Order: sequence, then C-alpha cells, then structure tokens
Amino acid sequence: MSGADAALPTPSSDQQGGAGPETRPDAPAEVQNRPRTAGGRSRFRIPTAILLTCAALGVAGGALLAPANWISTILFPGLPFVSVALAGLWLLPSVIALRLLRRPLVGLLVGLLAGLVIVPFSGYGFGSVATNLWWAAFTELPFLFVLWRYWGTWLHYLGAAIVGIVYPILAWASFDLGTFDPALQIAFFAITLASCLAATALGILIADRLRRAGVGSRLPR
Repeated sequence: MSGADAALPTPSSDQQGGAGPETRPDAPAEVQNRPRTAGGRSRFRIPTAILLTCAALGVAGGALLAPANWISTILFPGLPFVSVALAGLWLLPSVIALRLLRRPLVGLLVGLLAGLVIVPFSGYGFGSVATNLWWAAFTELPFLFVLWRYWGTWLHYLGAAIVGIVYPILAWASFDLGTFDPALQIAFFAITLASCLAATALGILIADRLRRAGVGSRLPR
C-alpha cells in the first residue's frame, strides 16, 4: 500500500471588472474567473464532451499514479519522508480538470476515474478509488465554498494547503510521527505541504498550456 493509502483513516484573485462593454472589453482573467450566470441544476449537468475530457484526464492520471503508488509503497517503510514527497501527485489529475474545465465536481469525477484505472495495478483493489476520491475532495472543497461561481487561482492553492496540513495529522500514527524529533515532525509537515503546492502549480501550468493549445476552449460551459 502506498504512503497515501496507508495513512488515510479509510482504505485508502481576481475580481471581475466593473466596466461595461461600452467602455472596454473584459480582461482574459476576468472572463475566466467571473461567476457563472447559469443557475440551479444546469451547472451540474455534464455534457458528453466534458465527460470524454474527464475520461481522458482520468486515464492519464491513472497512468501516472499507478507507478507512483508502487514507488510510494516501497519507500513507505524505510524512507517515509521521500514517500510523502510524492503525495501531491494524487492531487494533480483533479487540479488539471478543475483548472481546464471550470465545472462543478469534475475534480471528483477525474479522481474517481483515475482510481478505477489503477485498481488492477495497485494491489489494493477499490481501496485505491477511496484514496483518490479523498485527495480529489480537497481540490474541489474551496470551490464548493463559493458554490463553483468563482475560479480564482488562489482557490486551487487553498485546497492544496488544507490537505497539506490535514494529511500529516491523519497520518501521524501510520508514520509513527510521535517517535520523531520535533524538527523532523516539522520537516514532515513542510515536505507534505510543499509537495501538494508544487503538484497544484504543475497542474495549473499543464491546464493553462492545454487551454492555449485549444484543448477545452470550445467545450460547453
């Protein structure tokens, strides 16, 4: 079981411009981060094109996490600090999906699909799905608080910071952190937080480059 699986309790700024169209066009960042005007349940209906994109991201995420899972599993007993440095990879597929598609629940959907992809390879069955959903939930959480009406970059980093702090607390017993010196305990938290923030930054970069390449730019919003 990977470090991420073993440590879990289960099986494992942007402001919208105020000027109207008669004064100046909206800046690109304002268009990207502005609140959605579609109301009610329509925002939660996922068109087929979005589902296919999520499927592709889920398969790619699973291909990344399958070897990462085994590497983390091997390193977990003897090199826990190196193992936990990989933790942020479990955020990567969902961050890319949310940044690229900017739709409610696509982060969880991609996390679910990536988990299903690695089920035959992880050695821990559907526990890997639970692990992936646990990590994906933190990428979705900040956007839930704003009801998916604002997509500022800092919200991605907020989710990464939250899980970067929560995970070591929940993993305390699994990593036997109580036996470590205080300096090593602080280092463990710092490595986990840095891993989550770095993976989030990478996910944002990948999504932005995909969008500039035309991926997702014409998908229904």
